[in-house]
Amino acid sequence: MDQDIIKCALCGLAVEIEGFNAQTNEGLKRFCCAGCLSVYRLLNGDEIIEEEQ
Repeated sequence: MDQDIIKCALCGLAVEIEGFNAQTNEGLKRFCCAGCLSVYRLLNGDEIIEEEQ
């Protein structure tokens, strides 16, 4: 059952809330919270593919 748990791309905690995602050159990255998503964006902004909204 542990195989079904999605882990945060930054801190490794379980992703329990949907919506904190970033499309990157390596594919979709999922995050556990807005904080981890923000830190990832700051550190890896050149890897993020901006989607039209």
